[in-house]
Amino acid sequence: MKRSIELLFLITLLVFFFTACNQSNSNTTTKDTGTETAGAKVKSGVKPQPDPQVAVIETADYGRIVIELYPNIAPQHVERFKKLINEKFFDGTAIHRIDPNLGIIQGGDPLTKGGNPAAWGTGNSPYPNVPAEFSDIPYERGTLGAARTSDVNGANCQWYITLKRQPDFDKKYTVFGRVIDGIKNAEIIMTAPTQKQGCAPNDRDPACSRPADKVVIKSVTLQPRSNFPAQ
Repeated sequence: MKRSIELLFLITLLVFFFTACNQSNSNTTTKDTGTETAGAKVKSGVKPQPDPQVAVIETADYGRIVIELYPNIAPQHVERFKKLINEKFFDGTAIHRIDPNLGIIQGGDPLTKGGNPAAWGTGNSPYPNVPAEFSDIPYERGTLGAARTSDVNGANCQWYITLKRQPDFDKKYTVFGRVIDGIKNAEIIMTAPTQKQGCAPNDRDPACSRPADKVVIKSVTLQPRSNFPAQ
């Protein structure tokens, strides 16, 4: 009995210790800058204001996807995206990752223009990475996010669109736009056959999320927002 009491006391101490550690590492509020998540500040309570231009993604086989951009939420990410669009950086690239379980499609990798498909998803632009611009805008159906490495400041040129609510991404990945037209085209892309069939939801083999037939992006252009009323 005495040994059981001692063991219970030890377990209680351990639970208290780990709880205290977790609390000390939790988000902390700072004046005018929101909270910090994974080493990056989070912009809170700011309503997205669409840029005067939208990004129009024209695919070879799946129609177009129109995205409004939020420079007041993520100015550096929008600036980088527009810069690469103006340089025709994305023209001829492909959607290299689709995942109906996670609810995303991902593109923006220059390596998808050719070469070894095993390397797709590892490419960058010639420019430095873009610092995190996290916000409290939730990842919902149609949200445009910046793909990054494990470094919170590791975003560069790759992007993804979430096609269902994805709370695990909230405040951890930069939101910089939203699909306003062509969302169903994006959903069809997401359900395209992959190179490896019958994968379990937790199978991390890249072939499980690589489209069997290349999903080519013919072009990405900037066009007036006024040409595309929100659906």
